[in-house]
Amino acid sequence: MDLIHIRDLRLWAHVGVLDHERRDGQWFQLDISLGLDLSESARSDDLSATADYSLAVLALQELARDLCCLTIERFSEEIFEVLERLYGPLPMNLVLQKCQPPIAGFTGAVALERRRNWSAEQGH
Repeated sequence: MDLIHIRDLRLWAHVGVLDHERRDGQWFQLDISLGLDLSESARSDDLSATADYSLAVLALQELARDLCCLTIERFSEEIFEVLERLYGPLPMNLVLQKCQPPIAGFTGAVALERRRNWSAEQGH
């Protein structure tokens, strides 16, 4: 299995437990991996034989603009749904990071990692 990676996609979204997070929005950073066989597109140079990643970027930007929810877990589920509508049930991995969580005295980031359609044999 080959992988297409989309890294460091910055999304402004209205996600968070606090009212002002959902009202005002904040930055998230997203890394995605899509598992598929790229051998045909590598041989033929045919875009229809691969996953056009520009479609994912545009669709996820639209999702982030329209979404309002409490948890990054829900946000990640919506991301998977968008990707499956575009590409079908490919093996997918995502890391979704809340860039500046509003936690007093905390200057780091919080992230979650999730997989979908990923079997144990496919590895990390």
